[in-house]
Amino acid sequence: MSDLTNADNQHEPRLITETGLDQRLADIIEPVLIDIGFRLIRVRMLNQNGMTMQVMAEKNDGTMTVEDCEQVSMAISPVLDVEDPIDKEYHLEVSSPGIDRPLVRKSDFVRWQGHLVKCETSIMIGNRKRFRGKIVEADADGFTIERDQVAYGEEQKVVIPFTALSDAKLILTDDLIRDALRADKLAKAQAANQNEADDEE
Repeated sequence: MSDLTNADNQHEPRLITETGLDQRLADIIEPVLIDIGFRLIRVRMLNQNGMTMQVMAEKNDGTMTVEDCEQVSMAISPVLDVEDPIDKEYHLEVSSPGIDRPLVRKSDFVRWQGHLVKCETSIMIGNRKRFRGKIVEADADGFTIERDQVAYGEEQKVVIPFTALSDAKLILTDDLIRDALRADKLAKAQAANQNEADDEE
C-alpha cells in the first residue's frame, strides 16, 4: 500500500497507456522524462494546426511550470529528431495535465480521493461502461466511486478494478480548484525550502 501514497514514485507505471503511434511516441519520450525528474501523463497526436504532438507531463511532486514545459520540450526534441517517428511536419506542445486532469496512475486515485471523476471501463460493470461520481476509496486493485446520478435499481457505490479502466478524468468543481491550488502552493513552498537547503550545503 505504501507505494500508492508515495508521490515521489516516478517509476510507477501508468494504468492508461496509448496505442499505435501514440504508444511509440510514449516509449521514446518517457525514459527521457524520467531521467530529468518528470512523469509522463499522456501523449497524443492531434490534427490541429496541421499536426500537433501533445505531451502532458508533471514533476514527481505534481507541479508543472512554464519553465518546466520548456525544459521538457528541449529534452525530448533532440530524441524525437533522431528517432523520427512521424513522417510529416508537426508542432510539439508540452503542457501540464491541468486541474481537470486525466488520472493515469494508481496514486492519482489516492491523491484525488473525495473529488468527482468521469471514467470509462473496457468491460461492463453492472450493465454499464461509463461512470461519474466521487472517489471514496482507492487501494492497490481498484477504486470505489459514489455515483452522483443513479438510475432506479442501480447501486450508488461502484468498485472499479484498475484492470478494467480505459479512461478517467477529474471533473472541474470549486472544491477541485481549491484543492489543486492548495497542493500547488504547498509543493512550490516545499521546492523552495529544498532549494534553500541545497544552497546551504
